[in-house]
Amino acid sequence: MSYVSALDVASLTAIDMHVHVEVDGRGHNALPQELIDAASRYFKTDGPRPGLDDIARMYRERKMAAVVFTVDARRALGHLPNSSEEIALGAARNNDVLIPFGSVDPTTGAEALERARLLARDYGVRGFKFHPTVQNFNPSDQQFYPLWELLESFGLPAVFHTGQAGIGSGLPGGFGFKLGLSNPMLLDAVAADFPEFQVIMAHPSVPWQDEAIAVATHKANVWIDLSGWSPKYFPEKLVQQANSVLQNKVLFGSDFPLITPDRWMNDFASLAIKDEVRPKILKDNAARLLGLDKQSSP
Repeated sequence: MSYVSALDVASLTAIDMHVHVEVDGRGHNALPQELIDAASRYFKTDGPRPGLDDIARMYRERKMAAVVFTVDARRALGHLPNSSEEIALGAARNNDVLIPFGSVDPTTGAEALERARLLARDYGVRGFKFHPTVQNFNPSDQQFYPLWELLESFGLPAVFHTGQAGIGSGLPGGFGFKLGLSNPMLLDAVAADFPEFQVIMAHPSVPWQDEAIAVATHKANVWIDLSGWSPKYFPEKLVQQANSVLQNKVLFGSDFPLITPDRWMNDFASLAIKDEVRPKILKDNAARLLGLDKQSSP
């Protein structure tokens, strides 16, 4: 079963571009328990990690769509990821609200290319998710260029974690994770060398917010999702740019389950965003990026 969208975009209130499926149908968690506990402390949450069908029900109740994914960091973590194939099949069951993104471990070389091709061609994923810090790779290293070339050829966007990472935070040595791999300037080379590849920089990119804004302003194929932070803590410069120069390139994302869409939306309502910009951030920009603005209602 290959994913085919049945979204009624006009009826949606928002499209959440950043939703983690942390637990699969067999109860396997995408991360080792030590990292789960540390992330819960960092985000000050101990909420449930619902499965994919429960996520679909939650977003359906809110008249939202959600981009769902896992992160494949099997080499760096020594821990098998959740199945992107299972996520794609689950999204196909819930294609009125869920949009599947795949994930592969770039450090596995030819295997990553083979799996990315399979997910795109046979499972119909609509994009990919990468976390350079957790996956332990530099996205600007040319050894990974065949993967970006492949995704560009399929016309699929990719979300890249940028900035500070909650995963590993507070642990000795940060669990060995290197924050510098998530500097948004590393994505500048990727966007320059693959101009049709749509690159989404996830999160306010603290401590590199200026760098993220520069890259997104300079490169037509670079976007910013606002996940992982409550809007009331957004850097002032990011809010200014989202209200003006970058108003057509900024995307709503929650980082569920660590931040719920309810909390994010409640805090966003108090943010000094122009009335005409709000619908762009909440839905219209994502619909355009994903090609949903050209999609007929089911």
